[in-house]
Amino acid sequence: MKSIIATIRLLVKRIMAWRAVRVFQLYSQRNGPILAGGLSLTALYSVFAALYVGFAVLGLVIESDPGFKDAVVSTLSTSVPGLIDTGNGSGGAIKLSALFQSRVLGWSGIVALVAVLVTALSWFASARSAVREFFELPPDTTFFLLLKLKDLGLVIAFGAVTLFSAGLSIFSTSALGFVFDLLGIDRESGFAVTVARIIGLLIALAIDTAVLAALYRVLAATRIPPRQLLFGSLLGGIGLGVLKVLGATIVGGASKNPLLASFAVLLGLLVWFGLICQVILLTATWIAVDVKDHGESIVPKPATKSVRRPPEHHRPRARAVSPPG
Repeated sequence: MKSIIATIRLLVKRIMAWRAVRVFQLYSQRNGPILAGGLSLTALYSVFAALYVGFAVLGLVIESDPGFKDAVVSTLSTSVPGLIDTGNGSGGAIKLSALFQSRVLGWSGIVALVAVLVTALSWFASARSAVREFFELPPDTTFFLLLKLKDLGLVIAFGAVTLFSAGLSIFSTSALGFVFDLLGIDRESGFAVTVARIIGLLIALAIDTAVLAALYRVLAATRIPPRQLLFGSLLGGIGLGVLKVLGATIVGGASKNPLLASFAVLLGLLVWFGLICQVILLTATWIAVDVKDHGESIVPKPATKSVRRPPEHHRPRARAVSPPG
């Protein structure tokens, strides 16, 4: 009996030493689920306003090119399932036609722009606090207006990444089609569709990994060991990819309950953003644990020293000059 208990204790000790287990322990100790829940609510608010403003500003340009329009809508639908109702029967929170009718001039555009600035900047500020908490960094003491400008740059960068992903999707589809035609492979064949799907997932993984790595580096505002940063971001990118593949199932699950049918789409989106924020914060926790396991640390940048006037008793005193005799 004693040997069985000793064996169980040894097994539990080994399991508790696994990095994945220690990551979830630290994540729970730092209130990760609560922080992710707050981030998901802010993300849900900001996405609707960001879509309105984005299509109001760039809608005419996007709509003028049918191929680019389809790529942008596909990118958004993949990134946030259930957000856009494309009219194919799958449903969505916002009708595609309504997005292209939005205009930035007018009270609705001004309200949406203010909502984007408030909610998106709030999301990045909260994400900064959460990420720095997992990295065991003190609060960022940078002047708050500079932080807001940095967050505004991140908001614009995220929008640019969406457009870049759509453009890359068009390019990769055209390039694959050219290669298939060159090799005499039917574009509609099962092999061609499978290859195109795999390449699309790999491109999305590369983009998600780069975005996560840049996000953690900017929010931490200090050097993170590159190996741990890239490997952790790769794991986070894989997690986001799995969520995207299963997105329709996750978001559509709420609509199966007749009691939730009236607000099923919003509930599904809230669940979706909750999972996305969980992945982002869990990845940050993994990076923090991985850095410690390799005997390194994430050290905050030293504060800039301001030039101060010397104390009164250290200042040279002017000597009175006696007039010439």
